Amino acid sequence: MRLSTLLPLAALFATKAFADVKFTTPAAGATISAGSISIEWEDSGDTPKLSDLTTYQIQLIQGGNDDGTSVALAVLSAKGAHAAGTSAVGTVDPTISGNVKNSFYLKMTSVAKEGGQVINFSDRFSISGLTGTAPASVVTAMKTVTGTAGPATIDQVSNNAGAGAGVDAGSFDVPYAEQSGPTRYAPMQGIPPTKITVNKFTPLHPTSPYTIATTWLPVPTIQTTITQTQTFHASSIENPAPAQAGPTDDMQKFLNRWKD
Repeated sequence: MRLSTLLPLAALFATKAFADVKFTTPAAGATISAGSISIEWEDSGDTPKLSDLTTYQIQLIQGGNDDGTSVALAVLSAKGAHAAGTSAVGTVDPTISGNVKNSFYLKMTSVAKEGGQVINFSDRFSISGLTGTAPASVVTAMKTVTGTAGPATIDQVSNNAGAGAGVDAGSFDVPYAEQSGPTRYAPMQGIPPTKITVNKFTPLHPTSPYTIATTWLPVPTIQTTITQTQTFHASSIENPAPAQAGPTDDMQKFLNRWKD
């Protein structure tokens, strides 16, 4: 079943899901024309299967493979359904950017039935017919990019279990407000002590500044927040004590008064 969506800014509907999807169109190193584009993919045979994923969000990205070196040109906020098939059609606005060879790739964020999400990226390709200007950060980043492979898969399945795996531990020590790029890192959540002795509480972190929106806001620049994996572990054992027998004598008489 083919999905068809036209978006005013740019849009790619394609789908790469976790490690189980392999893009076939656009091909690695291909040059496609701005305007209406076709995107196709297939199941790679790895887990999780497409049937284990529910909805997805797709973005058109331009730039390097690392956070801070790429730009999200279009965010498809409407939820696509994996059950709808393995092909899609989208529209790329020619004014969205300028073409830098093999600087474009697709990012798809899929929600898993078991919880959490997986983020996959297509191989790199070029787009001809663009009349805009590529961001300076993209031009700089592409000077160090070799080959046509996109970024590595980000596995955040099972409610972010293991989401911090493979991430530099130092990334979680940088204050959130001082981080940049589409992916941000949050420190490990604290565990309450067994006894509370503090009677005057102070915030762990300073408050964040904010401005009340009075007009339409731009596309969000923060796309994903990864929380450091929790290391706390609790053990439990079975209570072997037999169940207490029902009340008798005076207590039973007292309880009988309330039966009606």
